[in-house]
Amino acid sequence: MSKARHRSLRSAWWPVLLPLTLILASEYKLRSRSGHQAISGGVDANILLEIGIYGVVALYLYRRFGIRPPRRRAPAPLLLGWAFASYSLLSALWSPFHQFALVRGTQLMITAAVCHVVATRADRDDLYRLAHAFVVLVLFSVGFGLAVPLKRTPQTMDRFNWLYVHPVSAGIFLGIALLLTVAFALPGGLPRRWPVPAYLVTILVLAAALIATGTRGAAGACAAGVLALVVVARGARGRAELLMIGVPTAIVVGLVFTDSLLSFATRGESVEQLETLNARTDLWTLALDAFAKQPFFGNGLSAARGLFLDEIGLGGGHNAFVNALVEGGAVGVTLFCTLLIVLATVNVGLSRLPARRADAALLVSLVLFFAVNGLTAEMSAAPANVASVWLYMVIAWTVILMNRSGDRTRRPPAVTERAPVP
Repeated sequence: MSKARHRSLRSAWWPVLLPLTLILASEYKLRSRSGHQAISGGVDANILLEIGIYGVVALYLYRRFGIRPPRRRAPAPLLLGWAFASYSLLSALWSPFHQFALVRGTQLMITAAVCHVVATRADRDDLYRLAHAFVVLVLFSVGFGLAVPLKRTPQTMDRFNWLYVHPVSAGIFLGIALLLTVAFALPGGLPRRWPVPAYLVTILVLAAALIATGTRGAAGACAAGVLALVVVARGARGRAELLMIGVPTAIVVGLVFTDSLLSFATRGESVEQLETLNARTDLWTLALDAFAKQPFFGNGLSAARGLFLDEIGLGGGHNAFVNALVEGGAVGVTLFCTLLIVLATVNVGLSRLPARRADAALLVSLVLFFAVNGLTAEMSAAPANVASVWLYMVIAWTVILMNRSGDRTRRPPAVTERAPVP
């Protein structure tokens, strides 16, 4: 590849536009469909548009980068990302909802392909631009949700969202955007592109919107992510600051806003609803029964969306690990858990390098966010949603950090001249 071609790839906006395009196509719908309509394989204009956008992205990847075997061995995070996506697509062959699963599996493979080209052809500046663009998208979404509130379902009547994005998905949007913003606002954090007050105002807006969604899983996961971000990014100083400032502040906030916190935690639900986590424990009991019938290879991709609709009225595993267990069996859940563990371990190791600490701290916080949020929502283990796309962007970001060419502080090697041969 020529130097001019290489520079054009580096300076292009495709690393920003491709992931955002997948997120917009997957999540931003102008109508709402029931679980039965989704898994039946029926299509409408929105579904055709989503499939068409993914197809355009795949065509762009082929025309821009081509398809050729890798020249060097891929790092473990990238291999695991491909392995999870490939196995998910393969499991569509034995899914009870074959047509729906095949589409979702193909979408996950396209997401993995975007991850691959970002990991091998982009740099950290591209990921910084992606982070800011995503935060701006979420801010515009919050503004739209306030200005144009659409019809709500009875279950989401008092919970904030925008368009027909479910409050749980909206909470994931806001949690990811909040972690990204904190990473840039933190002293000694990622290189800023906005004034500090802009980051602080953004944090307040995103936090208020996250609370308004009533999504307890995303809120708890975001709190855990911020905690990890501060500790890892600030090192020993961060742990001292957490003990000296964070703990007393948390106690004061807990005492002053006790009623508000309890109201957010209970959300007006009955004791029975709280004990069953809104029927999640009943769902997980059925999920374990389904796993027992197909323990090794699972019931196939998207099986969790439809296996429990008739019995309990809920679609999806409502837990990323349960979802992977039901759909992919022991193989699928092992791949998913190994991917999260490897991402966390690699980035904890990278955080020991001063030049990469801020990036690695953010990635650790995002992985923790996916893991904690995954206890009550299955999105990170399912295709075609904001959590899945960002999980693969975390893979790409990690590979860029692992690659010495992704370190902007690295100096070019010195050129030594050979003595002329007599």
